[in-house]
Amino acid sequence: MFCAGWKAVLVVLLFAGSSVQAFPQQDTHQPASILKVGLTTIEVTFSGAAPDLSREALLAYVKDAAGTVSGYYGQFPVDRAKVAIAVIPDRGGVLGGTTWGNRDGFPGVTRLRIGQHVSEGALRKDWILTHELVHMALPSLPDDQHWLEEGIATYVEPIARFQSGFLTEEQVWSGMVDGMPHGEPEKFDQGLDITHTWGRTYWGGALFCLIADIRIREQTRNAFGLRDGLIAIIHAHGSIKDGWPIERVLQVADKGTGTTVLHDLYKSWRTTPVEVDLNDQWGKLGIRNRGGAVVFDDAAPLAKIRTAILDSHVVTQNSVPAR
Repeated sequence: MFCAGWKAVLVVLLFAGSSVQAFPQQDTHQPASILKVGLTTIEVTFSGAAPDLSREALLAYVKDAAGTVSGYYGQFPVDRAKVAIAVIPDRGGVLGGTTWGNRDGFPGVTRLRIGQHVSEGALRKDWILTHELVHMALPSLPDDQHWLEEGIATYVEPIARFQSGFLTEEQVWSGMVDGMPHGEPEKFDQGLDITHTWGRTYWGGALFCLIADIRIREQTRNAFGLRDGLIAIIHAHGSIKDGWPIERVLQVADKGTGTTVLHDLYKSWRTTPVEVDLNDQWGKLGIRNRGGAVVFDDAAPLAKIRTAILDSHVVTQNSVPAR
């Protein structure tokens, strides 16, 4: 079963150390590989040690992650992207990643560190590359709203991977049940715009997304959710290549859901440490703990919302609600 605790440790490492890790220079003797995902062209480069896995296996892994993101949003967020893979000698696994907009001549660039001895099994279970590529779907925000960038990536990644067949429903909700408490405010914490700890940045942002998703679905009788708001941002030509103030992001996303949920929630959470009664929330969604495993109660008040959050249906521009 999905181990959110293990994932949380890796996110700590990404939060604390990705900016100081040396990144090997690209091996200019190896030509870049080109992948097509829908209408998007993705250039993949390699540097560092020679990996145990074939180039084809690593390219398939990148294409799977890009396809997962494209499936969630209905298209890949940018028309051209680059994934620069650094292979670290004598290590295993996927070690970390960082994503930027407008770098190296591309609208979106992800630099990914993998171990020389990474296995195909580890690549199939990996969440880091999907998390990084989700970042390309949101305009870059000011530092005080970094929590929304990371929160959306943390929230969307497991849902998108479920929709692509890489996770089960139980794994998605088990990870959220395990991870969301990290986003609750500690004793001396303030609002999300002020307290920038790891827990508040990643899981506090994800908790904001979860509550927003539920409230949007409650107000629209489950016709729309957070995903529709995020897709509306792409339809408005917003992506990591752009720098938007958070007010514009929320305005466009709210228009895509026909509500003011995101604006209202941000107003409440931005400077105030809001605590969520997660036990009550899980109960309403019909998520129970039975012997350490997640089970579902389809008679719970918000069970249909729980199911709809993972639904693979993609809203089109023509179906965005009027306000």
